[in-house]
Amino acid sequence: MASRNPKFHGRVEGAAAQCAVPGCVNPGEFRAPLTRPTFDGPGEYMWLCLDHVREHNARYNFFAGMSTEEIEAAQSPIAGWERGSRAFAHVGGDPAPAWSDFRDPLDAIAARFGARRPGETMAPRSRFTTEETRALSVLGLGEDAELHTVRQRYGELVRRYHPDRNGGDRAQEGKLRNVIDAWQTLKSAAAFA
Repeated sequence: MASRNPKFHGRVEGAAAQCAVPGCVNPGEFRAPLTRPTFDGPGEYMWLCLDHVREHNARYNFFAGMSTEEIEAAQSPIAGWERGSRAFAHVGGDPAPAWSDFRDPLDAIAARFGARRPGETMAPRSRFTTEETRALSVLGLGEDAELHTVRQRYGELVRRYHPDRNGGDRAQEGKLRNVIDAWQTLKSAAAFA
C-alpha cells in the first residue's frame, strides 16, 4: 500500500516498473500521463523515476494541441455540466401516501415501504389512523363503519354505561370514559369527511 509522504506526493511504493526513460536504471515510482484523461478513464501513462517525472512535469502542457475555444471550454467553471441529464422517473413506483392521513411520519413511511420483500404484498391501507382504529374497537366496530353507525353505537354504549341509566353502578365509569374518548376521536376523523 502506498504511504502518504508529503515530500514525494504521487509516489507509488512497491511499483515493479522501471523508469520508462531509456538508459535509466532507477525504479519507476511515479505515473506520468501520456494522453489527456478522457471520460472513459485516466488515459495512458508511463512510469518514471523522481528525476524524470520532475522533468516531465516541467515541460508537460495539458492544453497542447487544443484550439482557443477548446481551452476556454476546458477552463470554464461549468465544464462537463453542459450535458443534459435525464429526469427521475416515477414509472413503476407506488404513489406516495397522503401525509395528511398520518399523525406520525414513521407510520407514513411504513405504509409506503412496508412490503418490499419478493413475494410479499402490501396489506391494504386502512382509511383510519392507528388511534382511530383503536377507538373503533372500543366501540366494537370494524373498519367498514360509517359515521352514522358510529354515532348510533356511541349512543347505545353511553346509555348502557352511564351511572344514571345503570342503577348507579360506578364500576362502569372507566368504560364510559373510553366510549366518550372514542367518540371524540372518531367524530372528526378524516375518513368520514
